[in-house]
Amino acid sequence: MDVDRFVAEHRPAWDRLDALVRRGGRDVGRLTAAELDELVASYQQVATHLSYARTRFRDPALTATLTQLTARAGALVYGTRPRSWAAPLRFFADTFPAAVWYARTFVGVAAALFLVPAVIVGVWLATSPRALDVAAPPALREAYVERDFEEYYSSAPSALFASQVTTNNIRVGVLAFAGGILGCVLTAVVLVTNGAAVGGAAGLFAAVGQSPKFYGLILPHGLLELTAVWVAGAAGLRLGWTLVDPGDRPRGEALAEEGRRAIVIVVGLVVVFAVAGLIEGFVTGSGLSTAARVGVGVVVETAFLTYVVVRGRAAAARGLTGAVGEQRDSGWAAPVGGAGITAAPSPSR
Repeated sequence: MDVDRFVAEHRPAWDRLDALVRRGGRDVGRLTAAELDELVASYQQVATHLSYARTRFRDPALTATLTQLTARAGALVYGTRPRSWAAPLRFFADTFPAAVWYARTFVGVAAALFLVPAVIVGVWLATSPRALDVAAPPALREAYVERDFEEYYSSAPSALFASQVTTNNIRVGVLAFAGGILGCVLTAVVLVTNGAAVGGAAGLFAAVGQSPKFYGLILPHGLLELTAVWVAGAAGLRLGWTLVDPGDRPRGEALAEEGRRAIVIVVGLVVVFAVAGLIEGFVTGSGLSTAARVGVGVVVETAFLTYVVVRGRAAAARGLTGAVGEQRDSGWAAPVGGAGITAAPSPSR
């Protein structure tokens, strides 16, 4: 599909989202419950279009237009909360961990889609001289293991490097999430290909007995970074699976509901990716000992997992599932804008 056909095919959806944003202004309370659901679904759809346009067409004008539109839609969804610390504290104390906990089964599936090809490719390269020859010439493999891989982490000033890797990680996470709208296929491809790439690097180091060097460089930031990618992938997989099997809900309603929950995960992961980027920029390439660097990664990963499990379970026990606008009120959840009161769905088991 060329860019002109892409624009012609999807322009109505962009115009509709623009109309909803204009109608809402700065207060989603101006939208009906149906319009709010449509807003969230359209926001997810246009975010997917933006991701596709960035990777396929590299058209600056198109990218800028879609970026501005998604930013305005996101501001409408999130910018109407009370301007106090209560809203962000509630988001990170309850909403985000509840959404991750609700999607925990899909987190496991996303991790498997990443780890299985990683292990297969890594073991294959580590144990097969023929596979090594196919992967790269000996001189390139030696340079990669002995110099290039390690020097990458000190290739730019720490602050700049942290900013660059954070941006890249967010891009991968958004792609893994947005790909879910295609019925899980693109999300699965992102997870499998990235897993194979990490496994390939591990295999090259293992083949020459340098595994400690590899894990000493990848684990400080990689533990949290990969967990975040799996959570983003889980949001995409759950969204895609809703298209395949919406249960007893109309497909559009189910997609809108899951979209509100998936958006929470993506917004929360921006902070997680930022933390991983700071570790990669300031710790991984630092002069600290390997044990100290890996120790930082283990501590941060343990803290994140503990936070998600403890806070997520506690929120689920109160009937929260992590959807946008969900508020606890005697076991009931009210959509944003007060358009109605509906029973909160039970957390997945």
